[in-house]
Amino acid sequence: MFKGLGSIGDMAKMMKAAQEMQARMAEVQDSLARIVIMGEAGAGLVKARCTARGEITGLDIDPAILVPSEKEVVEDLIIAALKDAQAKAATRGQQEMARLTEGLGLPADFKLPF
Repeated sequence: MFKGLGSIGDMAKMMKAAQEMQARMAEVQDSLARIVIMGEAGAGLVKARCTARGEITGLDIDPAILVPSEKEVVEDLIIAALKDAQAKAATRGQQEMARLTEGLGLPADFKLPF
């Protein structure tokens, strides 16, 4: 299509590849927002939900642990469940991004800017 245009044709080819990559990145970002990850603490007494992008979407606390004298324990469990959910979300996000870079023919350890 761009034969005979020399470096202009190469530039057009690179621009098209960049646009395709940008579109694929947008698709991955959208899919990360739809993937739900569960984190938990206290053997499931506290559960946190978040997206694979790390956005907290919900919290479930077993009523059995809502004893006023155990307030600090409950707070610690909530923080632990949130951290667990976010760590799992970060791992899942990295896995999804790795799939994208593989599909683009980039090295497995290639780091995208997000």
